[in-house]
Amino acid sequence: MSKTKLGLLATASALVLSMGAAKADIVIATVGPMTGPYAAFGEQMTKGAEKVVADLNAAGGVNGEQVVLEIGDDACDPKQAVAVANQLVSKDVALVAGHFCSGSSIPASEVYFEEGIVQISPASTNPQLTERDMDNVFRVCGRDDQQGEVAGKYLAEKYGDKKIAIVHDKQAYSKGLADETKKNLNAAGVEEVMYEAITPGEKDYSALVTKLKSEGVDVLYYGGYHTELGLIVRQMRSQGLDTLAISGDALNSLEYWSITGDAGKGTLFTAGPALEKDPRNAELVKYFEAQNYKPEGYTLYTYGAIQAWAQAAEKAGTTDSEAVIEALHSGDEFDTVLGSISFDAKGDVAAPGYVFYEWADGSYDYAK
Repeated sequence: MSKTKLGLLATASALVLSMGAAKADIVIATVGPMTGPYAAFGEQMTKGAEKVVADLNAAGGVNGEQVVLEIGDDACDPKQAVAVANQLVSKDVALVAGHFCSGSSIPASEVYFEEGIVQISPASTNPQLTERDMDNVFRVCGRDDQQGEVAGKYLAEKYGDKKIAIVHDKQAYSKGLADETKKNLNAAGVEEVMYEAITPGEKDYSALVTKLKSEGVDVLYYGGYHTELGLIVRQMRSQGLDTLAISGDALNSLEYWSITGDAGKGTLFTAGPALEKDPRNAELVKYFEAQNYKPEGYTLYTYGAIQAWAQAAEKAGTTDSEAVIEALHSGDEFDTVLGSISFDAKGDVAAPGYVFYEWADGSYDYAK
């Protein structure tokens, strides 16, 4: 073959490669507890992320490029979260919609900040996530100082004359929420009779239950996850305690009732608005229900986090992180399943606050 033909072939190959590179897929990720005791929340995040990516691609992608989803499993373990974050860096991800547990999001965010990767958490509520001058870190959920204020004031107003115990499981989310609730309860002039910490992942909480019983506790406020509280409530009832259990947004999973059974009836918890109840999301909910899946908890919050990023990238005309971060911080509103949302200078969302839910008959609904 002549040198001229070889040269033409090389030029054509280079052109094809460059065209392919120009239209390369955009890689994004969602990261959460895909395994372990909190895997129900990982499933929520995965379902939401898969659906929004499918919807984005069906509508032409982001800036004309298709989106590819990576799923990362941190098992709500800080060390595993950092390892996953470093793996995602090597995959050149444009966005991380995650993590779930604050104890994972915070250390992983150090990696994303160093590498200039946009992080939007659908679920991590510990204030420290957005309090460290990291311009790439955002969340579409509220904060524990907001949630703790709602819970603490509610406890003081409704149960100020009762014996209240505050318990947490030592994790970043759990202790942060318990402490914020305690702070607001105490500020309202009410002191708890007990403040205790447990070890997550255990099966026997009878020592705690015995102490609650001996103190005559009427109301247990629990900072932590549904798996542990489910066992505590079941064990309280088996010891004859009718102590009311109140907790935070990590009770936002039908799995709680599968642990408690009827013992869970009356349990209260705070969380953001139920996006699946918003009439604007009816078609989306119908899609999930056709798949025999209830889009509860953080399913639609994950969907919304990725929506906000995609709209910011469209506004910026690129998925380059600096431009997207600038668009997210612009104060402009993004039209998402959460409604019209914007982010403040810290990366916190301007959106509706926390409301109370009540468990009954295998599910939960807004408390009356």
